[in-house]
Parts: sequence; C-alpha cells; structure tokens
Amino acid sequence: MPLDIHDLPDDPELLKQMLAQQGRAFDELKANYHSLLEQFRLAQQRQFGKSSEAHPGQGELFDEADAEDTTDAQSEPEVEAISYTRSKPKRKPLPAELPREQVVLDLADEDKFCDCCASELHQIGQDTSEKLEFIPAQLKVIETIRPKYACRHCEQHNESVEVKQAPPAKSVIPKGIATPSLLSQIVTSKYQYGLPLYRQEAMFKQYGIDLSRKTMSDWMMRSADALRPLYERLRQELLNEPILQADETTLQVVKKDKSTCYMWLYCSGADSPTEHGPLNIVLYDYQNSRAGQCPVKFLDGFSSYLQVDGYAGYEQTAATLVGCWAHARRKFIEAKKVQPKGKTGKADMAINHIQKLYAIEASIKDQTPDFKRAARQERAKPQLQVFRQWLEKSAVHAPPKSALGKAISYCLNQWHKLERYVDDGELNIDNNRAERAIKPFVIGRKNWLFSNTSNGAQGSATLYSIVETAKANGLVPYDYLTHLFDRLPHFEPDADLTELLPWNVQIP
Repeated sequence: MPLDIHDLPDDPELLKQMLAQQGRAFDELKANYHSLLEQFRLAQQRQFGKSSEAHPGQGELFDEADAEDTTDAQSEPEVEAISYTRSKPKRKPLPAELPREQVVLDLADEDKFCDCCASELHQIGQDTSEKLEFIPAQLKVIETIRPKYACRHCEQHNESVEVKQAPPAKSVIPKGIATPSLLSQIVTSKYQYGLPLYRQEAMFKQYGIDLSRKTMSDWMMRSADALRPLYERLRQELLNEPILQADETTLQVVKKDKSTCYMWLYCSGADSPTEHGPLNIVLYDYQNSRAGQCPVKFLDGFSSYLQVDGYAGYEQTAATLVGCWAHARRKFIEAKKVQPKGKTGKADMAINHIQKLYAIEASIKDQTPDFKRAARQERAKPQLQVFRQWLEKSAVHAPPKSALGKAISYCLNQWHKLERYVDDGELNIDNNRAERAIKPFVIGRKNWLFSNTSNGAQGSATLYSIVETAKANGLVPYDYLTHLFDRLPHFEPDADLTELLPWNVQIP
C-alpha cells in the first residue's frame, strides 16, 4: 500500500529503515516479475518455437568487429565472379536381392521398318528403368494334422487300447492361433512403429480377419512373459558393463492410483554395433514412482560409472555418477530464449564455453580411449577451469530465481560430476545415448497414450527392451523376435540362453 506522508516517522533512522524495507520489497517484486516473465517466454517457446538446440559456431559469437561495416562509403564494391557446378541428385539403386519382373515395351512388328527406305530395323540398344511394386501382406493358415494310431489286435480282443500320437508343437501360446511370425508382426507394429492395437485390429479386418485388440493384448502379455528370461539375462550382462547411462520418463497407467508412474531406461554401448567396444544393451524398467530406490533396486550389484542428468535419486545408488553436459547446455539455451531478441548475453557466453568442449570431443571422436583421455587432460581440462571461474564470477550477479541463475547453479552444484569425463577415455561427454534410446518409447506413447494396468506396463517394458536391443545390435527386430518365439518354447525354465543373445544369435 502507498505510504501517507503523515505516517512517516520523524526519526531519520526509522525513516531510513522504512525506505530500506520498501526497497527490498520492490527488489523482490521486480525479481518475481522477471521470473514470471521468463516462465511465460519459455512456455511460449515450448508451445510455438523450435525445439532445436543448435548453436552458431563459436567463432561467430564474439566477432563484433568483423560484423561492423568497415568499407569506405565512397569506394566501389568489388564484384567477385562465382562459378559452380550443380550436382545432380542420384537415386539409390533398388536392392539387387529383390525379385524382378521384366516388362518389355517393344514396337509392333509392322513398325520395325524404316520410314525412308522400308528396310527392316535392327536393335541397337535399349533403355532400362526400375519401379518398385508393393505387395500387401499375405496371410495363410497353417493346418497341423496329428494322426492317431491304435493296435487293431487289442481292439479285437477287447483289451485296453493304447493310442499313440505325436505331441503338439511347442508354442508361446499353445492353444492360440498365433504363429511366431504373427506375434512378431504385432509386437514390432506397436513397439517399433508405434501402431496401437486398435489400429492393427482395423488393419486385420481389411484382410477379413476378426482379431480383437483384447486378444492381441493378451498375446502381448504372454509374449512378454516368454521373453522375460531373456530380459533377465540381458540385465545380468548389462550390470557387468563398465559404463551405463540412465534416464526416465513419465507413463500414465489407468488402473493405478493417482501418483505418476515412470518408465526407467538403462543402456550401455552405442546406438549401433561397433567392431570393438561394450555390449549394446537397452533395457526399460517400469516403476510406479520416481523414488531413488527404483534405480537402487535395478542396479543392485553395480558400482561402476553411471552417467545421468542431475536428478538426485541416482545419488542413492552405489555407482560413481558422471554428469551430462547436454543437460547443462540445455539450461543455458533456455536462459538464452528469454533474453531480449537480438542481444548477446551471459547465456550465449556460457554456451560458447560448452561448445568448445564439444569441439574437442568431435576432433577425437574415433580415437582410442587412451588418446581421448590424454587429449581431454591437455585441452579440455584447462577449458573447464576457465569456465568454472566464469561461472563463479557470474553467479554473484545473476538472480538465483532467473533462468540464467538456475543454469549457473546447476553447473556449479553438478561440477564434480560434469568434469569427471576427462579422467576416463571410455566415458562420454553427455548421456545423449540414453536420451536417444528412450525416444522410441516417448514417440510410441503419443500414439497409444497409456497402459491399462501395471502388469501391462511391465510387459511393455520387456517388449520395448528386446526391440531396442535388437536394433542397437544391427538386427531386424521382426526377424529376431520371430526366431525367439520359435526357439524359446524349446528351452527349459533354467536353460542357458547364451545362443539367443543378440550378438550371438544365428537367424536362419
């Protein structure tokens, strides 16, 4: 409320205290205003802006002198002649292994004569072009016949008759109509390509097959149960790896209390198979919370490097945590988005520092771990020291609640984790591998929206794990799943599944 002049005290000291109090209140209101304004601008950016985190090259950032016009207004501009050759795009040839059907477009026999002298024409060559024909999916029924045999002699003498018959073929769903190929088709359609079961139901109807989504949902649960032993074996292999990355995202479960559920992801290796290096494993784990006990339970026995974002829940694990520079950079990118347009500020300077670290990583991308460690110690460590000093100096002037203040605080609080990657050449500068691995689930979630039950969510975690691990090892998920559904029923419950691991499997 505005002060009345008659309410002012006569004591100068009390007046100073009152003015100081009013000034502090004003500064607090001003800080809250700027905080709300930043939140509004970020909300606008998320809703309508681009999501790219691309940043101009570091050389473009502080060359203000080069950006100024230094040419003489009276001088004539030089005209530079530029010539170039436009490269004509070439279409990739169609795969040679595809079956080919030849269609010959030839002249009629009466047209194979010269218009001038009426002599018969002879072939001097030909032009060949290719088009790709799509053949819709084909369905067929496999009718299994099991003849029965009995003893005619026993029948004639009224003795007990023994009937012999071949046992039924082992199957993931013994009394169901689904073959390994059909199960694989439904699994990959949903968990690789994000096609919900109700759309698959409509797709089968156009082929005259009445296959309800309830039936397919039951098949998915039973398929997940069949794959669970392989999932557990992959988890054992994962926990033996020297470096893991982790991430988590929300999941809506209908028949669950109102607390938010989460799909956790743990991975090792790379996005695609490498000749030498760690195993490529991607495992999802459904949990009904984001509590720190979730990664503690999954990573039981793991005490090596775990690269994650700044979420405090991972602190409860026995792993040595490694920070992610992509998350640190992202917070400065958000701070940059709320800056006045066209102006360069502290957020740009921070991003420039981080880009220098990424430039070092790009230059040593294909080198050995020992080479990477030496390069990081020589080039990245001094750059980190410079950036740390800049952060500490900037933290004094940046309001703590502002986007820039939060970005600076994140870096300083996570610093011991963020700088850890320079001490081991096997480590990455960020955990973008985990973010890319969890992206298929996030994209699929936009199509099927939710899981009905907790068991269904855990089944989805198993199926996603097998599909993404197959992709990471260069396998076609459909072929791999078909092979698994064909072979798994023949294994005993405690059998060794080494031959079915994606880096060992031999698919016919």
